[in-house]
Amino acid sequence: MSKGFFNVPDPVNEPVKSYAPGTPEREAVTKQYASYYNGSVDVPLYIGKEEVRTGNTRNMTLPHDHKQVVGTYHLAEKKHIDNAIAAALEARVQWSQMPWEQRAAIFLRAADLIAGPYRAKINASTMIAQSKNVFQAEIDAACELIDFLRFNVKFMSDIYKDQPASSNGVWNRVEYRPLEGFIYAITPFNFTAIAANLPASAALMGNTVVWKPSDHQIFSAKVIVDIFKEAGVPDGVINVVYGDPVMITDTVLASPDFAGIHFTGSTYVFKEIWKKIGENIHNYKTYPKIVGETGGKDFIIAHPTSNTKQVATAISRGAFEYQGQKCSAASRVYLPKSTATEIINYVKEDVASFKMGSPADLSNFITAVIHEGSFDKLVSYIDQARKDDDAEIVAGGNYDKSKGYFIEPTVIVTTNPNYSTMGTELFGPVVTIYVYEDKDWSETLKLVDSTSEYALTGAVFSECRYALEEANKALQNSAGNFYINDKPSGAVVGQQPFGGARASGTNDKAGSAQNLLRWVSPRLIKETFVTPIDYRYPFLGE
Repeated sequence: MSKGFFNVPDPVNEPVKSYAPGTPEREAVTKQYASYYNGSVDVPLYIGKEEVRTGNTRNMTLPHDHKQVVGTYHLAEKKHIDNAIAAALEARVQWSQMPWEQRAAIFLRAADLIAGPYRAKINASTMIAQSKNVFQAEIDAACELIDFLRFNVKFMSDIYKDQPASSNGVWNRVEYRPLEGFIYAITPFNFTAIAANLPASAALMGNTVVWKPSDHQIFSAKVIVDIFKEAGVPDGVINVVYGDPVMITDTVLASPDFAGIHFTGSTYVFKEIWKKIGENIHNYKTYPKIVGETGGKDFIIAHPTSNTKQVATAISRGAFEYQGQKCSAASRVYLPKSTATEIINYVKEDVASFKMGSPADLSNFITAVIHEGSFDKLVSYIDQARKDDDAEIVAGGNYDKSKGYFIEPTVIVTTNPNYSTMGTELFGPVVTIYVYEDKDWSETLKLVDSTSEYALTGAVFSECRYALEEANKALQNSAGNFYINDKPSGAVVGQQPFGGARASGTNDKAGSAQNLLRWVSPRLIKETFVTPIDYRYPFLGE
């Protein structure tokens, strides 16, 4: 039983290491990468205290070297999902009653393990499995995940401290109960930090979880499991399964104990899950919490007063870091005619200077896209742009999948503001630019707002405060994260809570207390110290 009001350590964003030549972190991650590349890991299902190996396996290969097998993982059958649900419900009995400071200590320890002995492992695994260059791996798998864990503990304590007022003779208090049942976490390939945070944030608040990572992130997910186990997460609190996503989801959503979903992935899949939840609503013991961050068609719009070099850098970084495989990546750009040529030329210079290849070579800025399906989809749009009269490829446009799924960063300029790549989420290193007449600034803002179904991130560049304020108002529903004179990617935990609306999700802001509030069910307790013994009120007197 807790005996004290405990203050958690004040979180500070984890410093990003440089990985410059000669640094110890560069040597450590290079050595670990080579070990993973030349080794082989067998990844089981994690169900309760069991490591389950079904014998039905799939290979794990590298997007940038797809003939190299670095391990296998085991696929679940329906019975394994049922067992994972049962394990989560069994673990919930004790975990939900665990004093909050003990849960906090576990995840704070996990953060310190990542910051120290696991840093090279989690970064190298992300480079191997997801083809991130070392800097993108560092800011994601190490720094952002550390920040999620540390800041979430602080957010949890702040939530618990939020209590109602009491009156004379009455003590009102709120307890923030974990949800009744279990949580289903579905995570994407592109961010190791998101993959860990979705199950961990729910677990931190006292819930137990069935977690399905992306098939293309299982290698680094194994490292996450190792960290959580060493940190002291009890068996059954986070159960990990892989396999047919439809079967897994249908089995989970059929359970009357399903209490919520924490999702990051495609808009279509999320809507289909929401639909299934609705169809099953009469079967559930409680209304499930539905939390999702889905797609984006994120924009940059430059005013004629904007700094051209700043805009170009925002495009080069915002569109092409991690091959554009970020929900927040800039993929549609609106430039004024007066400065468009200058900005585009700067971007072309940047693209021409990019080095592309394996993340094992730490001098490479661009590596491969995640898999052949993504490669083929992107190639189809690039090839179509070559044929269309209203589009022109002005940089990049080449591709090769003989060794890895490599696509050159590609810049398309279109004369059609509704051209297909202005509205379709591509999730790759392709950015499309539309040039507008300077006098049409206000109309172009309306165009930005109406072109896409998404509303995740967006950026405006201008040196005119009136123009910035106009854009701020006109685009208030166009992006859940709106950036002024900065690229539309790179949200930092505790500084820029992340999420969008429209077709981009439920906007529950990962990296803030708002997200954690979704994983609790508050109970108000009113205690009266001197209880009335007569129903009569004074107004009834003679």
